[in-house]
Amino acid sequence: MTSASLRRRPAGAGRNYTLLTAAAVVTNLGSHGALIASAFAVLEAGGDGGDVGLVAAARTLPLVLFLLIGGAVADRVPRHRVMVAANTLNCLSQGAFAVLVLTGDARLWHMMLLSALGGTGQAFFNPAAEGMLLSSVTAEQAGRAFALFRFASQGATLSGAALGGVLVAVIGPGWVLAVDAVAFAVAGALRAFLDVSHIPPREAGGGLLADLRDGWREFTGRTWLWSIVVAFALVNAVIVASEAVYGPQVARHSLGGAGPWGLALGLYAAGNAVGALLIARWKPRRMLLVGVLCVFPFALPSAALAVPVPVALLCGAMFVSGVSIEVFGVMWMTALHQEIPEEKLSRVAAYDWFGSVSLVPVATALAGPAESAVGRPAALWGCSALVVAATAAVLCVRDVRTLTLRSRPVLQGQQGGGAGPKPVPAEGSADTEGPVGRLG
Repeated sequence: MTSASLRRRPAGAGRNYTLLTAAAVVTNLGSHGALIASAFAVLEAGGDGGDVGLVAAARTLPLVLFLLIGGAVADRVPRHRVMVAANTLNCLSQGAFAVLVLTGDARLWHMMLLSALGGTGQAFFNPAAEGMLLSSVTAEQAGRAFALFRFASQGATLSGAALGGVLVAVIGPGWVLAVDAVAFAVAGALRAFLDVSHIPPREAGGGLLADLRDGWREFTGRTWLWSIVVAFALVNAVIVASEAVYGPQVARHSLGGAGPWGLALGLYAAGNAVGALLIARWKPRRMLLVGVLCVFPFALPSAALAVPVPVALLCGAMFVSGVSIEVFGVMWMTALHQEIPEEKLSRVAAYDWFGSVSLVPVATALAGPAESAVGRPAALWGCSALVVAATAAVLCVRDVRTLTLRSRPVLQGQQGGGAGPKPVPAEGSADTEGPVGRLG
């Protein structure tokens, strides 16, 4: 499959899919530059690595606290409304952040509060967005549709990160944050036009807590699901600490500042785009086995920062990790699309997100003290070792090694062995993939 054929919208993906893809492109153009800008805004305001970690933790803590509620709400309220409301909150919080930085009035508590508001919006957005994307394509076209979505969004990430790093160096972090606020406004406007008429009305349930318990049963009833999420709780925590706290400091002291760091993040996004092209052609039957094996290279960037290696080698490590983690992301989304009933997608996605980010606030808050205790290189080597250990552990789970890609669902009355529709095995090959791991 060529990149030209990948760019054509799959036959089973309609208007919602187009709007979701366009909105993701706009959001990624702004947000990945803003990630660099927020870190350098803290440093330019006189903060240190510990302060960068506190701001990152302030964003992630409400994300953890409100994710489960966000997932239950997104399976009750039309998902596009939840997404638009979250985008509005993100727009306002980033806009205020930009104004404070541009006027020179930003204080640490200001940045922590506004980051917390952004994290709250993300907590409601993520489960709704994942459920909306999964329900926007047919099973027959899911693989190519998810690959195209990832290719487009990661292409925007590449541009946003590379341009963001340059703009932070040239015009300062405040203007980059302002661009991100505008991007959220545009993306929210696009998502307001999503159509949810194809989604069956939800049956009246026993309330929010009952929905959460139902989602928990779905989540814990699949060993492959909860075991990977537990592993990624640790993997995500140390990777975020490495890239959000240590990475900007290494760039500032050893690599030449925001520009080279933005380039490295851009090469990671380029790897994501290449991974999307790869997985659009390669369709392994043992999808989770292949996906989890591809997590091992994600230990490379932390090791490269620990040395630290020259910018070219760091970019290479980021590129390889981007390719490999994209393969995991596609395989992961495929498993969710295949195994989870549509009416429970957002709740299951919320438990997925919750587990995957639950340790991030702890890791980012402790990154500064850990650096003081053992030194930055040792802390970064520890990050790499933990990625390898957690990934190796999850490969011991039988369901992770044996879950098979299938071609089409059977009737509900014919399913067995756990909740959700059970598809019929394909003969010899597979035809669906999906995007977005928690590391994406």
